[in-house]
Amino acid sequence: MVLMIIMVLAVLGLCLGSFANALVWRVHEQSGKKKAKPELSILKGRSMCPNCHHELAAKDLVPVLSWLMLGGKCRYCGKPISIQYPLVELATAGLFVASYVWWPQTLTGTQVAAFVLWLPLLVGLVALTVYDLRWMLLPDRLMYPLGLLAFIFALVNIAAADKPALAILDVILAVAIGGGVFYLLFQVSKGKWIGGGDVKLGWLLGLVTGTPGKAILFIFIASLLGSTVSLPLLMSHRLRRTSVIPFGPFLIVGAIIAVLFGNDILNWYRQTFINF
Repeated sequence: MVLMIIMVLAVLGLCLGSFANALVWRVHEQSGKKKAKPELSILKGRSMCPNCHHELAAKDLVPVLSWLMLGGKCRYCGKPISIQYPLVELATAGLFVASYVWWPQTLTGTQVAAFVLWLPLLVGLVALTVYDLRWMLLPDRLMYPLGLLAFIFALVNIAAADKPALAILDVILAVAIGGGVFYLLFQVSKGKWIGGGDVKLGWLLGLVTGTPGKAILFIFIASLLGSTVSLPLLMSHRLRRTSVIPFGPFLIVGAIIAVLFGNDILNWYRQTFINF
């Protein structure tokens, strides 16, 4: 049974990873345009090559396999298709499976609902990660629907809590910490240190993580990952001190780790550094 669920989640993750790729491209193609083109509609538009815009057939849409069989090129125009596409599909599948394997609570009752909500949240977070990496922007067209989903996720977790009133306070504090830290940095630096999109993302991830401890944890992990990546690049002169790097992906990775492993990490910290 467990193996079957893992296989279903892997296939579902591959398919929704493909959707995340299409979502990122369509949102970017529509950015700055007052009237959206019908063919770029998320719900009604047909899949197409990002280069020649030729409508793709079913055989071109098999996650990972189609890209491999076509040698990473479009069947119709022959232009290269970025390796981003299979990597995002594989990453989404991996996140779906990892979430099931390491879900912090027993998957019964309201936790099943929380897990079901978590999967589309992951798809949206993957889409935000890709968008920020490519264009250094966290678009509202992705942020607002994802924020609503995060709010519902928080409500489900509050309903599942033994003490709902305390859970509500935890969520409020998590949002205040998640967004407040970056709002303060944004105001102090007048937008030079961090972007407005990161502030909104901080609030959103505060809803997702749901407790003050996990909110602090995802910020710490994001800062650690950001330093680990940027310092070697600065030392090798591949990155300048005035260079700008997207911070959103680090925040998202930190939040995913905090959701799945936050309880274990915080318990380890307390036992190691507080109760010694």
